[in-house]
Amino acid sequence: MAHPVSGKARSRIHRLAVLGTVLAAAALAGAGQTMPDGRPTPSGQPVPRWLSLKSDEVRARFGPGLDYRILWEYQVSGLPVQVIAETEEWRKICDPEGGVAWVHRSVVSSRRSALNTSGAEIPIRSGPSATAGVRARLAPHALVAMEDCEDGWCEVRVRRMRGFVRQSDVFGTQSRALCNAARPAGRGR
Repeated sequence: MAHPVSGKARSRIHRLAVLGTVLAAAALAGAGQTMPDGRPTPSGQPVPRWLSLKSDEVRARFGPGLDYRILWEYQVSGLPVQVIAETEEWRKICDPEGGVAWVHRSVVSSRRSALNTSGAEIPIRSGPSATAGVRARLAPHALVAMEDCEDGWCEVRVRRMRGFVRQSDVFGTQSRALCNAARPAGRGR
């Protein structure tokens, strides 16, 4: 024999169903960001992704913790690095030379930058086109603040001047992982 459900109970059941749906949607949204091994990222952010170093004294470690030995120290504030794996507190990064190391999350910033890794100047154009006028030149091994990339061009900023560089000409813009996340920390590709 079925028991009738009161209006109050029905309302409570409805609220619980709505709450369950919202929580399930939130869990699915967070589950969309995974590391290369398929585990969800602790930060909820995609991996790989680009960050930059906050200071000119960042210690690169062999593993995710203060107990791991220091491999080297980065000495370039704003250097673009690619996060290839992460723990809640630590980021495994790939640097412009192909080095892999762990750094604490407090020493990286979501501010984007790009690096001219070549030995030649790169034109900064007035628009996202190879035929647009040249506004300035990015010196070899120079850093520039970066906004966003679209259709092979990245908008960059140097003081008040804005312009565009070809995405393939700078480090800090690639969408694929540049270093293998399973590789142990250390130098070399």
